[in-house]
Amino acid sequence: MILYASPPSSAIFSISNASQQAKPRSSSTNCAHQSIPEAPPFSRLFCHNHSCLCGRRRFIEAATATSLFPLCPSMASSNSSSDYVAILNRVRPPKPDWYEDFYASVLANGMKSYEEEIAVYKSQMFANLRGKSQKVLEIGIGAGPNLKYYAGNEGMEVYGVDPNQKMEKYAREAAKNAGLPPESFEFKQAVGEAIPLPDASVDAVVGTLVLCSVTDVDMTLREVKRVLRPGGLYIFVEHVAAKGTALRFIQDVLDPLQQIVADGCHLTRRTGQNIIQTGFSNVDLNITSFSDAAFINPQVYGVAYR
Repeated sequence: MILYASPPSSAIFSISNASQQAKPRSSSTNCAHQSIPEAPPFSRLFCHNHSCLCGRRRFIEAATATSLFPLCPSMASSNSSSDYVAILNRVRPPKPDWYEDFYASVLANGMKSYEEEIAVYKSQMFANLRGKSQKVLEIGIGAGPNLKYYAGNEGMEVYGVDPNQKMEKYAREAAKNAGLPPESFEFKQAVGEAIPLPDASVDAVVGTLVLCSVTDVDMTLREVKRVLRPGGLYIFVEHVAAKGTALRFIQDVLDPLQQIVADGCHLTRRTGQNIIQTGFSNVDLNITSFSDAAFINPQVYGVAYR
């Protein structure tokens, strides 16, 4: 079943500061704690006062002195790296190298038509980062398809995390093509449920087509909120379950297979509800569908404010 979407209005995302209330429109939801339909819907991280903002020692991997996002000395320990790897492996058990290589290649080369269709939406959302965000974390950065929209901004520093280490070479190439200096980009193998960064340490978090594959959606969203500074932005695009349609029937049938072949991707999650219920100060959430997205429709997209 093919669903089509019309381009978004140029006035969907107009943000002057983090507390501004975005104007709702017929196809969007502007809320902090409001139900929505199921579907059709880093310079450096600072150690303030010489102590880390976050006490999540077991979730932090020791970093070297050359790291773009160094950890405070109090966060490092002789076994912190092994502890972090244990958490990573528990949340996402290691997969064979051939699978990781193959999946990274598929994402890097097989999403071009989708990226072309969603480009107008992403251009509007990522415009919110211009002049407002210097330290950006992208979870599930994959092959880096979003970097071209924001990484070229002057003074931008980007920290990309992904559980698939094979994504790094593609993400670095995308960062280079976007004009981001090598010293301003760092990739770390990590999961969204345990982001290896201190509290309130980034200006923005980016995540597109990520929450479908994490083990715990709510834990990942709490981590997103934790690492955001007050006034920070969370920019998201996620596919969600269709409701009461033939497409939903297809999603229910294919969901178990999708999880196996697409690195844990779920087709029937209600991710929009999860985002709204995380406790952001405001959420501008929109729903649409894409002709090149097949059964990963509809999709929610927007900006949440810390």
